[in-house]
Amino acid sequence: MSGPLSGLRIVEFAGIGPGPFCGMMLADHGAEVIRIDRASGGRGGSQPVTTKDVLARGRKSIALNLKTAEGVALARKLCASADGIIEGFRPGVMERLGLGPEELLEDNPKLVYGRMTGWGQTGPYAPYAGHDINYIALAGALAHFGRAGGKPTPPINMVGDFGGGGMMLAFGMTSALLNVARGGEGQVIDAAMTDGTAVLMSMMHGMKNMGVWSEDLGVNLLDTGAHFYDTYETSDGKFVSIGSIEPQFYAELRRLAGLADDTQFDGQHDRSQWDELKGKLTAVFKTKTRDEWDAIMEHTDVCYAPVLTMSEAAAHPHNAARSTFVDVGGDTQPAPAPRYSATVTAKPEPAPLPGDDTDAILQSLGLSDAECGALREAGTVA
Repeated sequence: MSGPLSGLRIVEFAGIGPGPFCGMMLADHGAEVIRIDRASGGRGGSQPVTTKDVLARGRKSIALNLKTAEGVALARKLCASADGIIEGFRPGVMERLGLGPEELLEDNPKLVYGRMTGWGQTGPYAPYAGHDINYIALAGALAHFGRAGGKPTPPINMVGDFGGGGMMLAFGMTSALLNVARGGEGQVIDAAMTDGTAVLMSMMHGMKNMGVWSEDLGVNLLDTGAHFYDTYETSDGKFVSIGSIEPQFYAELRRLAGLADDTQFDGQHDRSQWDELKGKLTAVFKTKTRDEWDAIMEHTDVCYAPVLTMSEAAAHPHNAARSTFVDVGGDTQPAPAPRYSATVTAKPEPAPLPGDDTDAILQSLGLSDAECGALREAGTVA
């Protein structure tokens, strides 16, 4: 393995969404991540189990039947060999399995025990089901995604599952692992998507406290209220993005859009003019194709970029120059990020299928070929 987390072993109990995203982040940056898959072959959720699953890349997989005492004992033995674990079950599930923090930290006092939930381990909502849309709603984020006069629109599941969930857990795990490396003890990380999403809203809370952010939808500087921070349709039905906040960038927008002499644009921050100015910009951008606007505004200080689909982004010259996307098993995937100057991360490996590495992992724990065969015959492993 390569990357700054090389030498760390993480055990991931298979799940969906933010837990696997955390595991992917740790694996991308060098940790050995062993996923405990179900002996039945499924991982939960409705998506198929496939080597094309980006969130499951770079792992090893052991398939255990955790409904058996033998399967739980093997999981416990594996966790005793690890630096950290990741689990994303409802509160109490791991405890009922006999794999809760009390047992695993007794086996391994240096263990970092990462828990990923939507509502957290405590609180009135903690025992109940939910999804990203619910978590970001309760955290006070969803109310601020959308346009004036419209309804709140979830930004797919980027904010709760991945930004406020998996990425926060990855940060918590690495922080706690660093603490252990400096002589500290293992501990439990309670990563709740509601908590993490609230943290992502920190700047907006600060702006609200300063009186420069309204709780009304779509009327602020960064939520499509401003004419100089929005997307615009082009004549070929595509879109461009404009973020000309600072006065020098706004002046460049006016110059290249042919609006330098329109004095109505002088009042950049006159909110009473924003709707009318947005109408003018809408008309201007409809006069040319996206490629034509690229030729005018790319590589300038307008703060401009074409709005690209996933497929278009992978082929864009800037992303190609930075190898932002890589080919993994014949499929395009985002490359590991961020980059390091001294510890180069390896190209990710395709996701394993459940149980691909069962024997190798069991043997690393000291089991013989005969013992592995007996466990398979008993249905304890697959």
